[in-house]
Amino acid sequence: MTVSERRREILKLLKQTDTPIAAKDLAVQFHVSRQVIVQDLAVIRVAYPNIISTYRGYLFQLATTHSREFKVRHSDAEAGDELNLIVDLGGRVQNVSISHKFYGRVTAEMNISSRQDVQEYITALRSGESRHLSNATGGYHYHLVEALSEERLDMIEATLKKHGFLAPLSPWERYGQEE
Repeated sequence: MTVSERRREILKLLKQTDTPIAAKDLAVQFHVSRQVIVQDLAVIRVAYPNIISTYRGYLFQLATTHSREFKVRHSDAEAGDELNLIVDLGGRVQNVSISHKFYGRVTAEMNISSRQDVQEYITALRSGESRHLSNATGGYHYHLVEALSEERLDMIEATLKKHGFLAPLSPWERYGQEE
């Protein structure tokens, strides 16, 4: 199989599933190293930027029409509650970001759209191998959330606020948001 054929097959597999596919699994299937798959996906993603990388693997994401970033704050123990509120209202948590004094903006893909995804994420964190990114900023962080409508995003925002997860924006964060 040529490199081009392998890349076409990888793209075909990603388009046929709504579940992330790990690079190691693709490596086994195509009899190449994981690094070769990662390089293939880097090339594929230039043409298909809607292929995202999650902690569970790569996923071909259909375009969602509405997104909004929320600044939130909570304890590590409340992370599952916050994420479940979002997905229960039809949101998909695309990523988590922090704004660090020294490192600037740091972003990690999440792709969490169900309670099962939330449970897997929390279980992975509780394994002790990693910590919440927001630990570096006193619990403050941002989530880019996608939903099918602005109304859903409004509901998510109101619910996050009601439960005390929504954090106030600093003056420099509000710049450009007022219309």
